[in-house]
Amino acid sequence: MTSTFSIVPLIRQPQMIADLADLLIDVVANGGSVSYMHPLAPQTATAFWDASLAAAERGERIVLGARVGEVLVATVTLLLDCPPNQPHRGEIAKLMTRVSHRGQGIARSLVLEAERLAIDRGRTLLTLDTAAEEGAAGFYEGLGFQKAGVIPDYAFKPHGGLTGTIIYWKRIGGADRSGLAGPTEAGILTT
Repeated sequence: MTSTFSIVPLIRQPQMIADLADLLIDVVANGGSVSYMHPLAPQTATAFWDASLAAAERGERIVLGARVGEVLVATVTLLLDCPPNQPHRGEIAKLMTRVSHRGQGIARSLVLEAERLAIDRGRTLLTLDTAAEEGAAGFYEGLGFQKAGVIPDYAFKPHGGLTGTIIYWKRIGGADRSGLAGPTEAGILTT
C-alpha cells in the first residue's frame, strides 16, 4: 500500500528530535548502516539529532523529513559545510526510511528534494557513501550516482561484522566545472 507523504525541512524542537531519534533507533535495529551499532541507546540517538538540527540552524546542513500524516517515516540530510576549497559540493547523509514505508518512493523523493536544494544553493556536485553489503548501491545508481570505488572493511554493520563502503558522486545542476579556475578567497568561483 502506497502512503501519501509530505517532505518538509525539519527544525530543532523537542518532539522532532524525539521522532528522529526513534527513527534512527528503528533503522539501526533493522540493520541500517548509518554509523551506529545495535542496540542504540536513546540518549545517543537524541544527542546526535540535537547536534544535527543545531548545525541545520547554523546553515551547515539541511535535514529533511517525510511525514505520513503526523508520523515521521523517513529523513535525509544534505551536508553543506564543506572545506573552503569545496564550496561547489554537498553530501547526502543519513538517508533512513522505516521498514514499514520502504518501496513507496519516499527515499527517492527525499534525495531528489535534497538535490534540488543543493542546486538552489549553487552546488554542482553531490557525494555520498553507502555500505557495500546490504546498502543502497542499486538505489543510488538508479538516481544517477556514479560509483567512485569501494573501501574494504570500512565499518562494522549494526549487528556486527565488517563491511566495505562504496563512494558515489553525481554532477547536478547541469554545470560542467572543467573550465573553472576555482574558488577565490571569498569562496566565489571564477572563470
